[in-house]
Amino acid sequence: MKVLIVGANGQIGKLLVKLIKDGGKHTARAMVRKEEQVPQFEDMGVETAVASLEGTVDELAEAAKGCDAIVFSAGSGGNTGYDKTLLIDLDGAAKAIEAAEKAGVDRFIMVSAIQANNRDKWSETIKPYFVAKHYADRILENSSLNYTIVRPGGLTNDPGTGHIKAAENLERGFIPREDVAKTLYAVLNQENTYRRAFDLVSGDEDPETAVKNI
Repeated sequence: MKVLIVGANGQIGKLLVKLIKDGGKHTARAMVRKEEQVPQFEDMGVETAVASLEGTVDELAEAAKGCDAIVFSAGSGGNTGYDKTLLIDLDGAAKAIEAAEKAGVDRFIMVSAIQANNRDKWSETIKPYFVAKHYADRILENSSLNYTIVRPGGLTNDPGTGHIKAAENLERGFIPREDVAKTLYAVLNQENTYRRAFDLVSGDEDPETAVKNI
């Protein structure tokens, strides 16, 4: 399976690219938005595509051409305004979904946010972020794509434990980015996660087992 990682230069994206490269089962194509981000992936022997989520659907479809799956791990980041949240986390995700359909890429994995599906659980301090994630997820659910929506809790840079909890409705919690990447890798061709969404926090099961038991 050839996998386009949208947001490959982000923290989770980089970890996932390495997992795919080292795993040997799939191949990665790293989508980045700047030419200067290309060499780090080429040095790893990983194919790249330069495209921006603020560009056109056609440009994103070109980046996805020949791929079997897309993982959307991009985000506007905590240091930008909510204008970028709309442009990247919502409209960028919507364009990536359109691009997948246009390029004939059936499998789409979305990195969302815990309880993004439940308005009553949204944090007031970053509510616009949850709004963006909520509607991006709904667009994906209403698409023709074979999707999985992964909704991680608070992200940390702690070393991964290799143990997670994955279920359709979890209370808030935290999880290292490394363990999120391992979970994304585990769901790539796990059929019981097709057209499903689940929350994700640190727990007691290895990712392969946890996603099989959802």
